Amino acid sequence: MSALRRFGRFWYDFLVGDDWTIAVVVVLAVALTALVAWVGGPAWLVLPVAVVGVLGSSLRHAASSRRGSGPFGPS
Repeated sequence: MSALRRFGRFWYDFLVGDDWTIAVVVVLAVALTALVAWVGGPAWLVLPVAVVGVLGSSLRHAASSRRGSGPFGPS
């Protein structure tokens, strides 16, 4: 595998990781923050709200996927 390809894979794994939806939400939140700042609104509110929302969604998804399994794997 070429060095350029390995470099690209590293950055993809680093930025996207296991859940691509979180990466998309972060990009959208940064874009929305820029838009709100450009309009003149309170831009500082956008990122904390996005973080709380995506964290809650991620935790809910993780909890529902583990339902029915014990701490050491399926029951």
